[in-house]
Amino acid sequence: MLSLSDLGHQIASARKEKGLTQLALAKLAGVSRPTIDLLENARATELGYSKLVRILAAVGLELRLHSIALDRPTLDDLLKEGSGDD
Repeated sequence: MLSLSDLGHQIASARKEKGLTQLALAKLAGVSRPTIDLLENARATELGYSKLVRILAAVGLELRLHSIALDRPTLDDLLKEGSGDD
């Protein structure tokens, strides 16, 4: 699961790749520069969905949802598979 902190680090990387300052990104996304700073430095405790989507779009990223596989293998299954003891 991706945390807000992880998202912040990815946003910072994408912003830097695009050559944007925090202020420039804030203006593009319609948020304050302190919001960008809090997000990128893992100090944001929560951020509204619409703000997050605007920030992501401004750096060329998007949020995608997908179903989680409920039948994931257990550690025992993986260890058994790796040892060839089927």
